[in-house]
Amino acid sequence: MLESLSQLLGRMRDLGAKRVYAKKLAPNDNSKNQVYLGGDFSVLNVIPHGEIYSDNEDKAGSKRERAKAPVNFFWITGNGKYVAPDTNLILYPKYPEVRMSGFLKGCDDPPSDVMTVRDADRVLIIGITPGGEVLGYAAASTSVVAREVISRKWEQLGVFLELPSGPDLKADPKSMLLAELKRIYHLRWIMSQKLGKDGTKAPYKARNGGGYTLEAELGITPNGYSEPDFMGWEVKQYGVNNFTKFLPKSPVTLMTPEPTGGLYKHSGLPEFMRRYGYPDKAGKADRINFGGIYTIGKDFHADTGLRLVIEGFDARSGKITDLDGEIALVDRKAKVAANWSFKNVMQHWNRKHAQAVYVPSLFREPPPEYSYGPRILLCEQTDFILFLKAITEGAVYYDPAMKLIGGSQPDKKRRSQFRVKHEQIADLYYKSEVVEISI
Repeated sequence: MLESLSQLLGRMRDLGAKRVYAKKLAPNDNSKNQVYLGGDFSVLNVIPHGEIYSDNEDKAGSKRERAKAPVNFFWITGNGKYVAPDTNLILYPKYPEVRMSGFLKGCDDPPSDVMTVRDADRVLIIGITPGGEVLGYAAASTSVVAREVISRKWEQLGVFLELPSGPDLKADPKSMLLAELKRIYHLRWIMSQKLGKDGTKAPYKARNGGGYTLEAELGITPNGYSEPDFMGWEVKQYGVNNFTKFLPKSPVTLMTPEPTGGLYKHSGLPEFMRRYGYPDKAGKADRINFGGIYTIGKDFHADTGLRLVIEGFDARSGKITDLDGEIALVDRKAKVAANWSFKNVMQHWNRKHAQAVYVPSLFREPPPEYSYGPRILLCEQTDFILFLKAITEGAVYYDPAMKLIGGSQPDKKRRSQFRVKHEQIADLYYKSEVVEISI
């Protein structure tokens, strides 16, 4: 048994955890009833998970629609680290809610004494590693760890309390982020740069250096896993013309998922482009383009003959009615040109993390330099259902940028973008605030 919260957090850090959360367990949060993780899908952005798949069980003649996502989960005990191989997130779209199950089965040293009972004041603490491992520790109601968690005030993130990942229990990740952004704001102009994997900064001359330069100042190195950039916060910068009106130069690209079905998937990009694309409007020879803005509720696009539709989501109730639903481009004959299944889009959306900060930037040259701040947008607790709602309301739209150049072996560019105007970003989160860091 670990004797204190600081000792547990140190153990989590030693095992690679970069973010740590706690959940106060209700009596029904046990191995029999599963652990409740919220009345929406926002927890999918907090807990790393595998591919989402359907598991429609039939109990007593009643079919229940749900989806599962495996979790690479390990229990931390006084004896070591033990894998819980059957841990899954269970998604119930019609409620909606998410629960965690299977967390004791197959584990060599599970905390059964804590997770099979209905005691109040038990606490589940989870650590998230950059490689997607989820480390769990179950604190009994009588333990020092549980009493420490319950007796103190912490930042709330959905059903979770956000605990410090560093040794200082008073170190609030949000305050540390704001302090760093304030420091960067007071640096004024910073040479365009990119941080290498070895931690060294190198000059960066391309015009897309705004994000790289900010990341370099924050000590963020490129990584293959979709881990938040800074202490659990995803950091995004956007270019503006001045720090007075903060008007962004372009919309925000949310994600770029490839279609999972339709002609695009089954016949390939060249066939899709030849059927629905159009000759380059600048007169470039032997080039076909596919672009335009596609919004739910709008008519067929004049250049491509396609329009955007959504199936399987009830906008009025805000619920998914079919887990096998889709967002699709259809033509005038109702043929599906391309579609994106909910499960696939959900996988992409879950890479957008529960906490994000949007930082404005100015650019000047020569030499290429950036300045950041002073007004930033903090957004917390996103949810795939909020994304679907924004699609149906027209706030999120499809804005592709594809091209096909040449004949038998054409040069291809794929870019399926879902975008949103900057002023509507906050609609994709349950909580947002504007902070002036110049003060």
